[in-house]
This record gives sequence, C-alpha cells and structure tokens, in this order.
Amino acid sequence: MTTIRQEDFIQSIADAFQFISYYHPLDYIKALTAAYQREESPAAKDAMAQILVNSRLCAEGHRPICQDTGIAVVFLKVGMNVHWDTTMSVADLVNEGVRRAYRHPDNVLRASIVSDPAGKRKNTKDNTPAVIHTELVPGDKVEVQVAAKGGGSENKSKFVMLNPTDSIVDWVLQTVPLMGAGWCPPGILGLGIGGTAEKAMLLAKEALMQPIDIHLLKQRGPRHRIEELRLELYEKVNALGIGAQGLGGLTTVLDVKILDYPTHAASLPVAMIPNCAATRHAHFVLTGNGPVELTPPSLADWPPITWEVGAQTRRVNLDSVTREDLAQWQLGETLLLSGKLLTGRDAAHQRLADLLAQGQSLPAGLDFNNRFIYYVGPVDPVRDEVVGPAGPTTATRMDKFTPMMLEQMGLMGMIGKAERGPKAIEAIKTHRAVYLMAVGGAAYLVSKAIRAARVVAFADLGMEAIHEFEVTDMPVTVAVNTQGNSIHQIGPAKWRIYNQ
Repeated sequence: MTTIRQEDFIQSIADAFQFISYYHPLDYIKALTAAYQREESPAAKDAMAQILVNSRLCAEGHRPICQDTGIAVVFLKVGMNVHWDTTMSVADLVNEGVRRAYRHPDNVLRASIVSDPAGKRKNTKDNTPAVIHTELVPGDKVEVQVAAKGGGSENKSKFVMLNPTDSIVDWVLQTVPLMGAGWCPPGILGLGIGGTAEKAMLLAKEALMQPIDIHLLKQRGPRHRIEELRLELYEKVNALGIGAQGLGGLTTVLDVKILDYPTHAASLPVAMIPNCAATRHAHFVLTGNGPVELTPPSLADWPPITWEVGAQTRRVNLDSVTREDLAQWQLGETLLLSGKLLTGRDAAHQRLADLLAQGQSLPAGLDFNNRFIYYVGPVDPVRDEVVGPAGPTTATRMDKFTPMMLEQMGLMGMIGKAERGPKAIEAIKTHRAVYLMAVGGAAYLVSKAIRAARVVAFADLGMEAIHEFEVTDMPVTVAVNTQGNSIHQIGPAKWRIYNQ
C-alpha cells in the first residue's frame, strides 16, 4: 500500500504552483512560435513577440509570467489503495501548499483571492482557498493536475443550454466575438459538452489541461466527431480575424480542446472556457517516494525572438504631454511612455466614486488632472526589483467609471488591455482623451520599464492600491484615439474580411 506523507504532498503542491508561475508549458511556446511565424498582421505579430520575450525572461528570472498569478485550481485522482500519513484533510493539504507557493520569499506571487465575494470582498492575503476537484479511482497513486487560472480569461467563461438539434459551431462563432479581448488571445478554448450544467463547466475546465496537439490532428485527420469538431472550430474561430490581443490577425486560438459526457435526451449543455496567453498548468503523479521533482525546460526551447521598437516609434514624456499632443496620435501607433503615471483598478475606482458621492475630497496628494492611469495590480517586488510583474488588467471593467474619471477627475488618458465599450469610447471622444493598450501576458517585460514605484492612496487595498509609477520607454499602442476610433473594432474587421 502506497503511503502519501503530509509534507511530501504539501511541498509538491507548493513546488508545482511556483513552477508554473514562471514556466510556460513547452507545447504552448512551440504553438505560439509557429503562430508568430505565420502571422501577417504587424500589430498581432508585435504582441506575440512581446509575449514570447516575456516568457523567456520569466523562465530565466523565475518571476511570474503575468501579474495575475491566478486562482489555484487542483484536480486530484486519488487511488483507493492510498494511505495518507497526515493529520489534515486533503483540502487543507492543498491549501497549505498553495499558501507556501504564493508566499515564497524568492518569488512572491500576487494574492488575488477575496472572501465574502458578494459583500466586503476582503483579500485572503495568501491566495487560498484553492478550487479543488477530487475523484476516487482504482490504484495506489495520486494523480495531480494544477492550474493557475487568470481572472481575465475566467471572466469570459460561457455556458448555454442548447436544443439537441442546435449547432454547437454556430453558438461558438456567435459567442467568441462577444468575449472581447480581455481573455488575452492567442490562447486555448476548452469546451465541455453534455452531462448537466455543472458537469459541462467542469469538463471545459479540465479540457484546458490537455496538451496542444491541433497540428498533429491536422496532419493525420480526425477519427471521430469530437476531433472533427475541434478542427472545424479551430479553423472558423481563427477566421473571425480577432487575432492576438484582439488587434486583428490570423491566430486567435492555438487549439480547441473538447471533453464530452452523456447527457439527457432533451438537453445539450455546452460550456466554453478560454485559457489566456499566460497558460499555466502542470501534471504529476505521487507514488509515495517523496515530493515531486519537476524538470525545468531548457532555455534553448524558447525561440530566438527579440522585441524592438520601430524607428518611427513616438516617444512621449508623460510629465509634459498636452491634450494637443494627444490629438496627433494615430490609431495603432506604438508609443514609448516615460515619466510618472498613476495606477488603479476596480476597488480603487469604486472608492473614488464613493468619495465623490459623499462629497468628500480625494486623499492628500492624489490628483488625476491631466494625468494617465494604468489599470494594474502589480506583484510585490523581490530582491532589487522596484515592482514585480505589472502587466495590464482588462480595461473594460473600468468602463462604468470612465465618464467620472475624465469629467470630474480631469484624467487625460488610460492604459490597460482589451477593448473599451461604447460608454467609455463615447466619453473618450467627448473629452478628447485617449486609451492606450499594453500587452496582456507580458507583465515581467512591462515591469522592466518601471523605474520607481510608491503607494499614494488606499494602501489597505493591497495590490489594488493606487500607486505612482515612474516609467522609462514603456511600450503601448494607441487603441482609442481622441476621435473615438477603436483599433479593436477596425483591426478584427480588416482581418476577418481577409480570411474570407
């Protein structure tokens, strides 16, 4: 009988979450490299280059691929002949491993989990509890799959109860464009088909753990209906022209993974969950011989791709830029930002709105007038870092606050990832402001441009506090210009026509 010791299991969970925080699965790197080589859209190709360069930097520096270090998801298949040498429950063992991983002093990971989700939403400080799925199976080993699921992609999860005669393909093709770019493509779509509502969602999440092998499937051809469906969706989703970061291009998904399960004759449950450019998961087996030993990939497995700005790139001094300057910026143009900017996310914006509603003044020293805000919740720094990985969060979540920030706070520009909605775009146009896009999935690369950082307000919000960053040559793209034109509308439309 196999004995799984408490410390071995806890340390294995901790090591695995540390491992996936800075190592992309190699199948993802190879698939993204192939997509980069095929890509014809300059904007999408540039975004992919940043993601690949960032990935290598993280592998070298052992720092998170993305500032959103994810919610911990664990799938366990526990052999029924396994004996546990522990005084803790299996869930407590997992959570202790997650706690160790996220508090590791050499690679602190961002604590993103909040309790009381419908109320005070208080940060748990150590990213626990994990989401755990346990299955008892024959045997004398414990099979473990771990994933760190980012909020931007998780927020785009979809579920539908179709009629048995409805088209799954039609639903997917109608739904993917509505997901926007907040899930940070190019990534993977996981589909769960059948069972019940909750079973379909679980299948979709588990499907994302499978290796990328669409290229092999294309070579040998499909053997059954699910493989036919994978190929059809892969081709047709990419033909939508959404592209990397929603900028328009040839590749939106690197693979489509599907798991199915028998269902009621009157039902066709379909769940779809995307995995982002920060795809992070690992699989290992415990046999009672100590903690897992995960083999690091070779740096030679990363492509020799560099990211450099073009000769025509516009350099911008944030400390002296004027609204007249903003009017000269062209849609899709690359800018290099230097100077000081403020940061803020959901919680900070809500607190600002509450202060205004109560007729109270802003905290001392906080002034948004004629300044830029960066939507980010950075990872805590380690060693000699000024700040940890600090990539953008989804700007769409701040849309409802945008009129307030532009009209009442005097903000002139915003930086984030993904598209802006109609309400935000209208406010941007009205106030002759701009929205700039940084690449999601390139958090460590972006952090290299941050030369100083300090908290200026709402320190109790942790990673959601308002910081002031001083940046040098921070790369961004003009995504909504002062005329209210959006690259996330124009870019995909261009490449969708191209693919037809």
